[in-house]
Amino acid sequence: MNGSKAAKLSLFAITWPIFIEILLHMLMGNADTLMLSQYSDHSVAAVGLTNQLLSVVIVMFGFVATGASVVIAQAIGAKLEKTAAEVAVVSIMANLFFGLLLSAALFIWGDTFLKWMNTPHELMKEANSYLLIVGGFSFIQSVIMTIGAAIRSYGFTKDAMYVTIGMNILNVIGNYLFIFGAFGFPVLGVEGVAISTVFSRFLGLVVILYLLFKRSSIPLPFASSIKLIPLHIKSVLKIGLPSAGEHLSYSGSQMVITFFITLLGTSALTTKVYTFNIMMFIFLFAVAIGQGTQILIGHMIGAKSYDSAYKTCIKSQTYAMIISFLMAGVASLFAKPLLSIFTDNPEIIRDGTILLYLTLLLEPGRSFNLVIISSLRAAGDVKFPVVMGVISMWGVSVTLAYLLGIVFELGLAGIWIAFIADEWLRGLFMLARWKKRKWQKKYMVNTKEATA
Repeated sequence: MNGSKAAKLSLFAITWPIFIEILLHMLMGNADTLMLSQYSDHSVAAVGLTNQLLSVVIVMFGFVATGASVVIAQAIGAKLEKTAAEVAVVSIMANLFFGLLLSAALFIWGDTFLKWMNTPHELMKEANSYLLIVGGFSFIQSVIMTIGAAIRSYGFTKDAMYVTIGMNILNVIGNYLFIFGAFGFPVLGVEGVAISTVFSRFLGLVVILYLLFKRSSIPLPFASSIKLIPLHIKSVLKIGLPSAGEHLSYSGSQMVITFFITLLGTSALTTKVYTFNIMMFIFLFAVAIGQGTQILIGHMIGAKSYDSAYKTCIKSQTYAMIISFLMAGVASLFAKPLLSIFTDNPEIIRDGTILLYLTLLLEPGRSFNLVIISSLRAAGDVKFPVVMGVISMWGVSVTLAYLLGIVFELGLAGIWIAFIADEWLRGLFMLARWKKRKWQKKYMVNTKEATA
């Protein structure tokens, strides 16, 4: 692959395709739910429940992809084209093997996992059917994620975006055919949605594999991948495993806080869901900037351009904070009309409006963590964000959410104040860590190159 092209990309050029790709993932998830809701509410619930389990699996696939993206970006910056190609191949093969193991587990013990999740009896059949098909072929997604991470690290973020667009279009067409029985197709409901998902992913895998070979400026050493694993897997896992730990800690803390919200009643839980759906579109910009910045800083660290890396992170953080504040401002101005899209319940609209006002404080704080943690990760400084994250997520977010929301009866507003305290505390610690520049000593690339 041509690393020099990637190195010259601006933050905007590398970020906007990532933004479109994440936006499409979000919109298509909503489209799936909307289309399936025309078929059956039970089916929506079954797929939603199963996707909670599959989302944990996706996080587990993500740790290899995340580690690969950082090590490849650093190798490109260091002009080690051969090392970058070797890391890409090792990561693809490692995640394929891991994906096959998890797919087999979901296929064999899927119904057991669903029982552990207390799946209602009336949803069990459809949930199990969906899990057998989508979970059984989830190894396809593990490979797509890894190849996508590699291609983005080279700077070809538009390639990954086009593949995502194609997969989502195919998925919607497949859903339409199997849910509504168009053009003589059988009406298969949940089973049809699962088949559509797997088929679109399979075609996406074929295309993204083709793009990987097309973009490669040197032959990819798949034939010697087994020999290369001991050489590069350590640096990939050194980045990936702590990153996965941070994501799992966040997911765990959010599950506990969701339990607190259930104590406040069904209306509070519904308000949280609707408000969070709107908030996702606010912090989407900061997520995209964070991912784009990670690629650029990885290149700069590889080239040992530490001053450029330092300034790029600060500049990206400034952009992300301003955009997050402006987007939160727009959402709070139009809070009632936005919430009215989901519901006409006056209590939910009233409480949701208060929460959207609080996002004016929450989202700028969140931008620190989305951008600076990505920058620290790109430099190989992964342990500090995880340790600080676990302390703050559980010590501040969960503890304060219970105290303010439940004990002092501030309800959802109290829980949102806990979120604000957590994001700002972690964010300011991350900024202090970046300014200390300890990350300059955390270079990840193994400069010893193997010979095929």
